[in-house]
Amino acid sequence: MIKLDEQWGTWLRQKIEQRTAPEMLIKAMTGAGFDAQAATYIVLSAVSPGAPPAGSAPKSVRIPPFPTPATASTYVNDVVPISTGNTIDAGDRIVEVTMRLERPCVMMFDNVLSDEECAGVIERAEPRLKPSAVVNPETGKSELSQHRVSEGMVISRCEDAFITVLEERIARLLNWPLENGEGMSVLRYKIGDQYHPHYDYFPPQNPGSQRKMAVGGQRVSTLIMYLSDVEAGGETFFPRIGLSVTPKKGSAVYFQYCNADGGVDPLSFHGGRPVVAGEKWIMTKWMRQQRFGL
Repeated sequence: MIKLDEQWGTWLRQKIEQRTAPEMLIKAMTGAGFDAQAATYIVLSAVSPGAPPAGSAPKSVRIPPFPTPATASTYVNDVVPISTGNTIDAGDRIVEVTMRLERPCVMMFDNVLSDEECAGVIERAEPRLKPSAVVNPETGKSELSQHRVSEGMVISRCEDAFITVLEERIARLLNWPLENGEGMSVLRYKIGDQYHPHYDYFPPQNPGSQRKMAVGGQRVSTLIMYLSDVEAGGETFFPRIGLSVTPKKGSAVYFQYCNADGGVDPLSFHGGRPVVAGEKWIMTKWMRQQRFGL
């Protein structure tokens, strides 16, 4: 049987003792970041130790951080820096606000990018795509993982006049200093590609997080801009609050997860569902507490 850490092992034993249905345990573990095959193998092995579960054991398993409800209940939102109202003047474009959620702080925007701008970003990014990586929680270094299957690249902040226009618009929209933003990450997801649930902030308990926060501090918020429509699948989803956002070219979803005290909101846990038909292109902007040097 795959060895779990103490928190996950205790949780699983308690749930089995409470006669929780295996399918519910698998769903909970998948929602927390386990690969579906690994969650199924772990649960079935624990429920029936003497009988091998259907299918072979995964070759390697990433054990995600155990959810911390106590932290979720004590996190306090700051005032959201984004303007109130149903529309926001971003200087060169009027952006429509289509949804606001207070906790976690999630907003949806329409008319963030034009069709021509979406095409311009893709044209710049496509020749530079490489397999996407994740941050190793122990070292803080980037590495490839089946937890994230896509292709991506990073556009340097204000690397040309076209990108500078977009950077300045985003800074006005989010009411956050341009120099506090990371370069924009462009990602392509083909059929079957996905990103398992994760945090965009750097979990304070992970040793590698200090390395990532040495320049610019903690991540404060995320803006995911959709560069294409998707025929089926590819939604951005928040499993802890039951929210799912369908990709729409030119629109965006924003979420904020770090307050002035440096506290982080575990309810911002999110992922990208597998693309079922078509292709998904997105551009992600992460904002930091302080100036982020490039």
